[in-house]
Amino acid sequence: MPEIIFTGPEGRLEGRYHHNEDKSSPVAVVLHPHPLYGGTMNNKIVYRLYQCFAQNGFSVLRFNFRGVGRSLGKFDDGLGELSDAATALDWVQQQNPDASSCWISGFSFGSWIALQLLMRRPEIEGFVTVSPPANMYDFGFLSPCPAHGLVLQGDRDDIVNESSVGKLVDKLGSQKGTNVDYKVVEKADHYYRNSVEDLTTEVNDYIARKLVEFRERPRLRPDRKRRQLPPDELPLSQEA
Repeated sequence: MPEIIFTGPEGRLEGRYHHNEDKSSPVAVVLHPHPLYGGTMNNKIVYRLYQCFAQNGFSVLRFNFRGVGRSLGKFDDGLGELSDAATALDWVQQQNPDASSCWISGFSFGSWIALQLLMRRPEIEGFVTVSPPANMYDFGFLSPCPAHGLVLQGDRDDIVNESSVGKLVDKLGSQKGTNVDYKVVEKADHYYRNSVEDLTTEVNDYIARKLVEFRERPRLRPDRKRRQLPPDELPLSQEA
């Protein structure tokens, strides 16, 4: 997994990138937890997500948000981090112009950023989020959720409570055309200390299953790729 450096909105961003030699391989970007609470691209759950995508044939990137590790800049309350994530997605797409599909993933705070990016980038067809902080941030922008996705949550999480995530998924499920799977990992705390293998199994199974489905449906039209919504069409939300 070679170290890579690419240019972000505030300067250098540090990442790790796995490249699949198949030009049509899917691509993914994995986002880490809150920078002010020790979140980095080397977080255990972020690394496991990264490995799951790599093992399923993806070209995949994980990176440090601005101000973390060797990445330049400072924490920007989610606004700058969303810009960093968009730049990371641009970078991995530039390396893989013939990718068959595009995915986004994140853990905790990274889930919040990942799902905002999903709403801005129509080429994203799949997502995997772990412990999205629905009790801390407003996820109302997912209206409706435009992609297939998996949400994982621990039933013993004392930071992101399961009830708030369950309500979020129920709300998404009531929207027409939404296709979101929800898995509650038993005996798992926020950091999945004794449940990381269960989490890994769920993620691997979901990715493998969805890749089969994606291969059996028509490719995304070229004119829909890389189209971004204007920033004023999707205001960012802070704490609920």
